[in-house]
Amino acid sequence: MTPERETSSPLPVPTPMSPPAASADVAPAVAGITLSPIRDYLSKRGSGRLADNSFAAVMLICACSIFAIVLFIFGILVMHSRLSLAQFGWKFFTTQGWDPVSGDFGALPFIYGTLATSLLALCMAVPLALGVAIFLTELCPRPLRAPISFLTELLAAIPSVVYGLWAVFVLVPLMRDVIGPFLSKTLGWTGFFEGPNFGVGLLTASMILAIMILPIISSLTRDIMIAVPNSQREAALALGATRWEMIRIGVLRNSRIGIVGAIMLGLGRALGETMAVTMVIGNHPDISKSLFAPGYTLASVIANEFSEATGDLYLSALIEIGLALFLVTIVVNAIARLMVWAVTRNAPARVI
Repeated sequence: MTPERETSSPLPVPTPMSPPAASADVAPAVAGITLSPIRDYLSKRGSGRLADNSFAAVMLICACSIFAIVLFIFGILVMHSRLSLAQFGWKFFTTQGWDPVSGDFGALPFIYGTLATSLLALCMAVPLALGVAIFLTELCPRPLRAPISFLTELLAAIPSVVYGLWAVFVLVPLMRDVIGPFLSKTLGWTGFFEGPNFGVGLLTASMILAIMILPIISSLTRDIMIAVPNSQREAALALGATRWEMIRIGVLRNSRIGIVGAIMLGLGRALGETMAVTMVIGNHPDISKSLFAPGYTLASVIANEFSEATGDLYLSALIEIGLALFLVTIVVNAIARLMVWAVTRNAPARVI
């Protein structure tokens, strides 16, 4: 006989496991997180609106202080040059006479000397500074980058009077005996290199200014070019560009805004330089086409003649020259803003 299958007995059903009971140390842990010292401090200190408003007010005062300082300087210059303004008016900036004995003053030769030397210095310094920056960031071997960068930045730390002494003993004889005769022989037909050459003049002052603003433009341009992402370089090279095309398209195009700003900072340094220019420019209030001719700048005439100003009108005229330098700086900064706007309008940084 076959034993009967017991169909009435069901299969055993596993009983569901109940979740483990919370241990006794969990509740204190949660309570510890909720009542931690940091949260307790944050809950008791309030909303912090007073601190935020106070911080915002202090920052607003710091920002407005810039406008106050500029207006204060402008007001002091105008107040102390009232005598000259009343005597000559705004024709002071358009006349060439400078005769302290007869009381005839005009600042046009100094404005011309300042702008001529600064623009010539930019023409000489900008290509060299860009070359140094491109070499350091793209072409220089790694062991040489630190020494060359250090020497370039060291030029910015040399005092201007040291530059002036070096120019007197080295650059002036070189200009008088070597560079000047060569320029007069080859480019004398242009009219910019004619007349007597004594070694001092606009060209010599421009050269020493170019050396002084070179490290400023070069260092800032190098930092700006380093900030360009490497993906720009790699993309240009991957598309078959040469090394120069990669630098021109991938690096210089995306750095142009910062390069313009670095050039404007160098121009600001050149406009206000005093001692080095005073020692080699010749200090003669005249407007001449020849770059060998001596000249004067706004800063150098103040440094040269302020201690010799005996009359009130003479002193007021020198202070008005300071006002002219202030206005020239404002105009140059406005032109720099327009240049940056012209470069950046509708031209965002391109991704290759």
